[in-house]
Amino acid sequence: MAVRARKNPQAVERLAEALHAAAIHLLRRLRRDDPASGLSPARLSALSVIVFGGPLRVSDLARAEQVRVPTMTPIVAALEQDGLVAREADPADARAWILRATAAGRRVLEEARARRVATLAAELRRLSPAERAVLADAAALLEGLSRRRG
Repeated sequence: MAVRARKNPQAVERLAEALHAAAIHLLRRLRRDDPASGLSPARLSALSVIVFGGPLRVSDLARAEQVRVPTMTPIVAALEQDGLVAREADPADARAWILRATAAGRRVLEEARARRVATLAAELRRLSPAERAVLADAAALLEGLSRRRG
């Protein structure tokens, strides 16, 4: 497919469609383990952004999650009530708050991620060494694509 994709623009589009669909289906499959975290998908996603992208303001979190601040506010309040997130006054703006994951929040997220990784690792063990090598190369390429600015 790689040679054809270079010579045929439509093949590139088909490859993009196939990768997009595969990524979505794989993530949906791995999300099946998420209810064990005890958090809704929206709360788990917001917590992930705070853990990996924080500390940050509620407005930045809402932007990252592609929702409006009024939608994000009750999600943050629930995370705070559960002791997974702490709010601190923003030293640069007295009207704003900075969100920071607590140790408990990091632990919940790390456990959820570990469940997803374990599920995927179990599936990868069923593949041949050659198939795993292909996926290792593909993972490196996909990581590179994810870091590019378009």
